[in-house]
Amino acid sequence: MQVTEEDGGRLNAFAKEPRMVVMEEGETPGGNRMLLIGGALLVLALVAVAAGIS
Repeated sequence: MQVTEEDGGRLNAFAKEPRMVVMEEGETPGGNRMLLIGGALLVLALVAVAAGIS
């Protein structure tokens, strides 16, 4: 962690940021589609539960 000293003797810490990964054109992360489908199913289930309660 990088630490710098400000005016007045205060210390300020900066976290190390991860390296950036450059993706090629057309390249998609593997779990993107599964995450989208899982989120849609979760929303549908919550709507069904809310409709069942009311």
